[in-house]
Amino acid sequence: MRSLRSLRPVPPSRERLRAAAGSPLQLVLLAASFALAGYAGVRLLSGDWFGILLWFVGAALLHDLVLLPLYTAADRALVHGLGALGHRDAVLYVRVPAALSGLLLLLWFPLISGRVAERYEAGTGLPGDGFAARWLLITAVLFGASGLLLALRLRRAAKQRPPADH
Repeated sequence: MRSLRSLRPVPPSRERLRAAAGSPLQLVLLAASFALAGYAGVRLLSGDWFGILLWFVGAALLHDLVLLPLYTAADRALVHGLGALGHRDAVLYVRVPAALSGLLLLLWFPLISGRVAERYEAGTGLPGDGFAARWLLITAVLFGASGLLLALRLRRAAKQRPPADH
């Protein structure tokens, strides 16, 4: 038998709070992530805080004023070009490997460019060269796999059309 407490309706304010905030586990995880980010920020800013602040502001300005217009223009040109060929939905097969390759370039740029190869080798004992070649290889594999998936998709679509369309 259920208790009377479980039969009472939940007040609307509690339902709205639960819908807006999520489960208690989500709130705990969110609070833990804020605590971790705060700890990382304190540790990061304990050294050269002006240089780090300058780097963040410069990175934001570089992204918003230079990179965003460039990759927006490239994406629009890609959509327009593939749309003219009749393959507008194939844009994702270029966007995904380009985004992954760009993310890898962003993360590993100092080593890909070779600017910190000596420091990397001194710090890890591993050679600091070869990152550019590996990044290019990973980029080629990403675009090759994406092209293969697109070809398989187009082949399957061609097989499913009636013979009169061939």
